[in-house]
Amino acid sequence: MRGLNKVTLIGNLGKDPELQQLEGNISVAKFSLATTETYKDDKGQPQSTTEWHNIVLWRGLADLAHKYLQKGSSIYLEGKLKTRQFDDKEGKTRYVTEIIADQFIMLDKRTDNHIDE
Repeated sequence: MRGLNKVTLIGNLGKDPELQQLEGNISVAKFSLATTETYKDDKGQPQSTTEWHNIVLWRGLADLAHKYLQKGSSIYLEGKLKTRQFDDKEGKTRYVTEIIADQFIMLDKRTDNHIDE
């Protein structure tokens, strides 16, 4: 059976995208994305919980994010989960799960009607 690794989120950026240029002039942008769910508790009072996600974008998508997104921007995002491991300063193996985005849509109302590239 084939597997499916697909993530769909709507949320707000927790910080401005951080852009890096890797060898071969390949762009990578990283930022955190907050998704908040609101529900009513057993007493009928509204409650909300926020989940934070680590987002990674590559190449042209990274450049667009750096140019047009900022802390607080509201976006729709699609991608896949990827877990990687690394050794910290003390030599302990650590794991981080990221969402590798393959598309996003800006949901904020724009003040102008066009995007200059």
